[in-house]
Amino acid sequence: MRPKVKTLIALALPLQIILVKWIGSYPNWVERYYSEGIYPPISRFLRLLFGWIPFSFGDLLYLTLIVLALRYLYRNWKSIRQKPLLFLKDIVVVLSLVYFAFHLLWGMNYYRQPITWKLGIEREYTQQQLVEFTQYLIDQSNHFQEQIAGDSIEPVQVPYSRKEVFQKTKTGYAQLKDTYPYLEYKSQSIKSSLFSIPLSYMGYGGYLNPFSNEAQVNGITPIYRMPTVSGHEVGHQLGYSAEDATNFIGFLVSAKNQDPYFKYTAYSHALGYCLSDLAQKDEDTFKQLVEGLNPGVKKNYKEVRDFWERYENPLEPVFKSIFNTFLKVNNQEEGIESYNSVVGLLISYHNKYGF
Repeated sequence: MRPKVKTLIALALPLQIILVKWIGSYPNWVERYYSEGIYPPISRFLRLLFGWIPFSFGDLLYLTLIVLALRYLYRNWKSIRQKPLLFLKDIVVVLSLVYFAFHLLWGMNYYRQPITWKLGIEREYTQQQLVEFTQYLIDQSNHFQEQIAGDSIEPVQVPYSRKEVFQKTKTGYAQLKDTYPYLEYKSQSIKSSLFSIPLSYMGYGGYLNPFSNEAQVNGITPIYRMPTVSGHEVGHQLGYSAEDATNFIGFLVSAKNQDPYFKYTAYSHALGYCLSDLAQKDEDTFKQLVEGLNPGVKKNYKEVRDFWERYENPLEPVFKSIFNTFLKVNNQEEGIESYNSVVGLLISYHNKYGF
């Protein structure tokens, strides 16, 4: 690449940042012209392009770029030390190109209208509403656990493979489209990540690759958790960037699914968020409600807890801190805490529409 071209691309980075922040201050414009305008055909094109590949193209791309970067550093280390400013310029050029591609292909969705605007609901709720909704989720979780397991003691064993879960997730979205046309999901691209073990050490259940629009699911997590994780990542594919929104969408598509295993996963997963919230606000009521939870449901919780405990490591908080900063930089003021904000969405939606 010519030096003048590099200079222009490098200088474009701060201008891009200013432009993105300026456009992002108009969420109605972003919603209409990007999230509902140019993004849907872009995302569907990427899913058509890469969705048929049986493995994660995006993961392979990341791995290739990492190897090439390390190779470049190794082969050019002397010149880098001699001319550090030129190397710094090259880094800025790469960042500028990545920044542009990220926001064009997906990232501007961080600045769209929140899902509360779309559904006409709020995120605020009272403690009494939290207690009542938690009890509702306990009743639903107990009901589906007993229906599937045949008693209240045994945990639910989801009998599906990962591919079957991905296909049933697509079916669940098809069932939602009549009520919510903007949640219509075409051209499936849900895959088990090649980086599932690293993701486990980082504490993540999945992620969306913004450059290939592949929904990446941590393929070694307990299968019991995969329906809501798959639904969550597809929510990102459909242009919902906020984590509370995609947590809510993951619940909705699983709870509305005709499959009882998906319903059980949805209600018990949502219950986990509500119990965690309640434990911080009213420990006595929390303990009282937990006593009414079937042993089988508790065993499923233990299955997931044991899985994450096997991958605990000193670096996990560092990864979480980096992701927290990434979210805050991208218009998510609550950062990683936004995952838990799904509680308000669930309560408000249930009070207005029911499940």
